[in-house]
Amino acid sequence: MRFDEPHAEGGRPFRARELVDFSPILAGIRYVRAHVRLRVTIFVKAGNLIIGPSWVLFTVMGQNEFAVRWHGMAPERGAFLGMSLLLGARGMGALLGPPLVAPWAGHWKHRLEVAIFWGYLAAAAGYAVLGVSGHLWQACLCVALAHFGSSIVWVFSTTLLQMQSDDKFRGRVFAADLCLCMFTIAAGAYLAGRFVDWGFAARQVASVAGMLMLIPAGLWGLSVRNRAIG
Repeated sequence: MRFDEPHAEGGRPFRARELVDFSPILAGIRYVRAHVRLRVTIFVKAGNLIIGPSWVLFTVMGQNEFAVRWHGMAPERGAFLGMSLLLGARGMGALLGPPLVAPWAGHWKHRLEVAIFWGYLAAAAGYAVLGVSGHLWQACLCVALAHFGSSIVWVFSTTLLQMQSDDKFRGRVFAADLCLCMFTIAAGAYLAGRFVDWGFAARQVASVAGMLMLIPAGLWGLSVRNRAIG
């Protein structure tokens, strides 16, 4: 790969005291604070609240709710297959989402923002309905829909951050972006596991996770609307 980094030209050689120099981080914070659209977009992945719980719920639901029962198949193999099909549906939805919507959204910022809003709603609907699905094929469709939307949120927010940040600050912008989203992923997985341990059904946790997705959807929708009016 051949590429240029004009923002790094003329840089000084590395010095050991830079290891305790936090001025670049503070400069990055000031840069993000000064750009409203960037400041809002940096929280988009953190609002993808279904990612963490899914890792816990698919394991539990594959065993307790959607284990495959086939002639002569051992129960543990049926549970493993049920979990695998749910994860496969997740992957299929994530694979199809951005490629199918990207030709419409292109590099138009407003379209990317609108697609993120509908991605949030698709994720919310998928997990809310997953909690009341009665058959494995229905659950797989719900999971595919949810992660169809979730992957749009992830990929399109990344595109917006690429478009809105200067080369000099892009690394710091994405560090903050991933820090926030990994925190919510870890917190979501932990809380989902705790609620299941406390006796709540995995179906209930899935539905609640889906309904909670309406919060970032609403906040993002208001942000997009206000920018459009302004």
